[in-house]
Amino acid sequence: MKPSLAKGTRDFSAGEVIRRRQIINTLQKNFELFGFQPLETPSFENLSTLTGKYGEEGDRLIFKILNSGDYASKTKEEDWSTKNSQKLISQISEKALRYDLTVPFARYVAMNHGQMVFPFKRYQIQPVWRADRPQKGRFREFYQCDADVVGSESLWQEVELVQLYLKSFSELRIPVTIHLNNRKILTGLAEYAGIADQLIDFTVALDKLDKIGKEGVVKELVQKNISQASIDKLDFLFTQGDHALENVQQLKTKFEGIESGLKGVEELEFVLTRCFELGISSAQLKFDITLARGLDYYTGAIFEVKAKGVEMGSIGGGGRYDNLTEVFGVKNIPGIGISFGLDRIYLVMEELGLFEEDENTGVQYLFANYGETEALEALKVIAQLRIKGISAELYPETAKLKKQFTYAEKKGIPKLVFFGGEEIAGSRITVKDLKTGEQHTVALQEFFSWK
Repeated sequence: MKPSLAKGTRDFSAGEVIRRRQIINTLQKNFELFGFQPLETPSFENLSTLTGKYGEEGDRLIFKILNSGDYASKTKEEDWSTKNSQKLISQISEKALRYDLTVPFARYVAMNHGQMVFPFKRYQIQPVWRADRPQKGRFREFYQCDADVVGSESLWQEVELVQLYLKSFSELRIPVTIHLNNRKILTGLAEYAGIADQLIDFTVALDKLDKIGKEGVVKELVQKNISQASIDKLDFLFTQGDHALENVQQLKTKFEGIESGLKGVEELEFVLTRCFELGISSAQLKFDITLARGLDYYTGAIFEVKAKGVEMGSIGGGGRYDNLTEVFGVKNIPGIGISFGLDRIYLVMEELGLFEEDENTGVQYLFANYGETEALEALKVIAQLRIKGISAELYPETAKLKKQFTYAEKKGIPKLVFFGGEEIAGSRITVKDLKTGEQHTVALQEFFSWK
């Protein structure tokens, strides 16, 4: 059988793992600087925990896990014969791989809120799975790096999350624009256009603007039986200017008498104004009235981060979800969170050439193997290096030096160490730099003092 990878998954080489780890370390450091604490949840949840939280399209992308044992034995024959997939799923699958980190976090809060100090700030860096169609920057298994705050309605949380985004991407040297909107504004737009009962259809279509353009969005709205009159009233969405606060203020006239829309405008004005007062520029933070983010659980501010100078989808996103824990029977715990897309961040940094020349973070010294006696003495020296935090290894077999040289070169080990009979007897050691070709023999104690 020829080995192959499942579609939408990847192997990562040592170099890739090291680069990914550098991104994670940057994010983790900043999460903790902003007061977030780490949390991990299981890779799979009860299917009932996940379904109904992501909208119709999101629910279809959840990876279901078949029940163990003879999962078909308890199913109804008529459901098989009629190919009723919805009924069959409930009979053969009780678990599913997590789709994101937000819903599992909400489940965690609902289960543990009695022991928490609010506001509760957590970050989480773990893989998620989506049965999506694989393409550039879109995988079926990928990491999310989330930061969430629950237990606070303060809009200063939105301001701080903007700062967290900008600080993190600045340190990664990725130029970004944060697109900001508010779901209350979208609710107000639906009411303004007379399609309040079709809010989900409206936001799902609008969220695809970057992918399918204005014509595609209009076509989808028509397919959802939204009238041409309503579509005409919303045409101004596609011709917004660049001045964020002016665009927000222009909505006040359209939202006259529409309470939800006016509330969204008020919240967005506060966040934009405070951010600009903190020195954030309009080039970094943009009001995007067409930003919808298709997840049903958002109730207020919504974010999306896009990298400049590269064709890539969003590399971060999030929003406020004040009612998420309510579905688990726990009310009145507001929340807001953002996510960093590790895999897309990696691709952006690679495409923009932002990764520095790989520093050798692997083995620094390879000790040549001259035989059993010499190998034992070499391992004593290697043990001392490791105590000092210096990576070293012994070539495992007694082989010709040419073979040992080749091994060191292919693995990128910069220095080859000769510690044979003469060196051992004289308490000295010989080190050859494989990059420069220089070779030095020093006393053993002097070698230990090297960096």
